[in-house]
Amino acid sequence: MTDAHRETTAPGQTPDPGAEEAAQFEDDLASLQRERDDLLDTTRRLQADFENYRKRVVREQTALVERSTEGLLEQLLPVLDSFELAVRNLEGGDVDDKVRKGIELVYAELTSVMERAGLERIEAKGTPFDPNEHEAVMQDDGEGEPHVDDVLRTGWKLKGRVLRPAMVKVTRKNLE
Repeated sequence: MTDAHRETTAPGQTPDPGAEEAAQFEDDLASLQRERDDLLDTTRRLQADFENYRKRVVREQTALVERSTEGLLEQLLPVLDSFELAVRNLEGGDVDDKVRKGIELVYAELTSVMERAGLERIEAKGTPFDPNEHEAVMQDDGEGEPHVDDVLRTGWKLKGRVLRPAMVKVTRKNLE
């Protein structure tokens, strides 16, 4: 018998069976509401955990694709260098126009495909020397701040991050 039920029953009276059932019903209802709230809380936590898991898997898959792309592009850079050298050497030479156009087209197409994958050329010639983007292998004396005088090998960035620095010749002020 509950305290609330005892208060409504006068001394010497027999308890009302309907009141006892109502009190039991209220206790059961409160218990079920607590159980429901616990289950809702558990369900919400599980949904949040699953959403976090889904986001983590997407991040990991994206990172894997980016690492794979980076690896492939790094392997193709020497091929791109070879085509660039071939195009430069074809200029003014005794080479059939069809061969020249074919090599230029393949070079342009390869460059285009790699750029669509996120590869960006590091523009270096005439720019101030930046050790983050340029690798100085030669230097000359000149005037003014150190700047890139010539590009010996093209540098590349992948989505804003340096994949390979440009190999450059730097002109700098003589400090003597």
